[in-house]
Parts: sequence; structure tokens; C-alpha cells
Amino acid sequence: MRPDRHKIICCLLIFVIFGATFYHIGGHVGSVPETVKTAEASPASYKDNLWLLARVIQGEAGGEPFLGKVAVGAVILNRMRSSSFPNTLAGVIFQPYAFESVARGTIWWFRPSRDSLRAAAAALAGWDPTYGALYFWNPAKPVNPWMWTRRIITQIGRHIFAR
Repeated sequence: MRPDRHKIICCLLIFVIFGATFYHIGGHVGSVPETVKTAEASPASYKDNLWLLARVIQGEAGGEPFLGKVAVGAVILNRMRSSSFPNTLAGVIFQPYAFESVARGTIWWFRPSRDSLRAAAAALAGWDPTYGALYFWNPAKPVNPWMWTRRIITQIGRHIFAR
């Protein structure tokens, strides 16, 4: 079996299993599990939020320096606090087309690195090296031209951060 075909089959299985599980527990599009209603909740939900955030950080900034990973986590949490985005961690992360690694399903393929977990913890603790950025992108990759109309705040690693 070709590697591309293997990836496609794995993705389809993940989507089928996730969809069946979601349907079985009574979920519907837009529902959010109680454990991820906020980034500041019980110790059990903190662990869930930490892992979910670390997975996205790994998917979006796996090859970036530690500061770049914290910055990606901070953008996600900044969006949560903004009235322009969903007000839950899961709502921001699973917003359609918001993050490439989520849209492609790659956040489920790899276990977050120790650095990604540390970066998620730092972001959840309030560290924001982006000074309030709501967007980030890699200028070496194709991006919607609208992104370049945002006010650029800083560049960390290969990502540009903007409001």
C-alpha cells in the first residue's frame, strides 16, 4: 500500500471513529465537552486543556523554537478572550479552517513533544510573547492576502504574529 493511500485510510478511520463517538455521546456540531468550557477550570479540565493546546502547538509550530511554540499557544488563548472568536479553548481550536493542523487532522497523529507541553503550560499560565496577537502565519507558505492587512506585531521563528 502506498504511503499516501495509508494516510488517507488512517484519516478516514479517525473521522469515522470520532464521528461515531461524538454521535453516540449526543454531541452535535458546535457542542463543546464540559471539560473544555474554559481554560481556567478544574484540575482535570486543566490537564485536558493542556493536552489539547499542546497538540495544536505541536501541529502548528512543532519545528519552531520554544518561544515560537509559546507564542502560538498565546494566540489561541488571546482569541478565546476576544469577542471576535469563540470563548472556549475547544471552540477556538475547532473553529473551521482556523488551524491547518486541525483542518488536516494532524493534531491527532503525533504525541506532543515535551517542549510543546511546556509551551502550552506557559501560555495557560499567562505568558504572551506576542503582546496580544490574534493571528499568525508562516510567510514562506501560501496565505490569504487578507492576513497581510493585519497589524504585524512581531516575528518569532518562522511565524509572523499580528492583530
